Amino acid sequence: MADIELTNSMRTTLTILANEYQATESPVPAKTLANKLDRRAGSIRNQMQSLTSLGVADSKVGPDGGYIPTTIGLEAIDREQLDDVASVTLAHEFERIDATIDKIDFTNVHHPESCRAQIHFQQAVDLEEGDTIMVGPSPVSSLVVGGEIVTADDTGSSALIDVAELQAPLAEDAQPSP
Repeated sequence: MADIELTNSMRTTLTILANEYQATESPVPAKTLANKLDRRAGSIRNQMQSLTSLGVADSKVGPDGGYIPTTIGLEAIDREQLDDVASVTLAHEFERIDATIDKIDFTNVHHPESCRAQIHFQQAVDLEEGDTIMVGPSPVSSLVVGGEIVTADDTGSSALIDVAELQAPLAEDAQPSP
């Protein structure tokens, strides 16, 4: 697949579209996107024409119509379809949140005092700087990551945290021998 060049505005709109679509599993009206992006519905419709022509979104007509991201569109923003995904718990300020964690990227692990992780969500999560979150355990390694949010992106799709807690139990057969 060829790389698709998206402007920042297009990427933000496509991310919000993916967030809304994955949360509702139904086409997202231009008015909903406009409200989320603080823009006019007509501007969104114009931009959606461009996104549709690039093949990253589809338009659905009718009373329940709107826009949906395509597989190509999800790939363009580093997302996957939500078919048969494993559940990973997200706790925000000690409250569980229904969210799907897409991936966790460690930006640095060489300095325990400044370890940071980028948490990517499959849908929008309302987080702010200074909030405390805990993610995990992950399905394969039982990884648990917790810390304070340093920054959260405007789309609610990712957050950078200062890692305060990091646990991944070793399997018994992977224990170092004495």
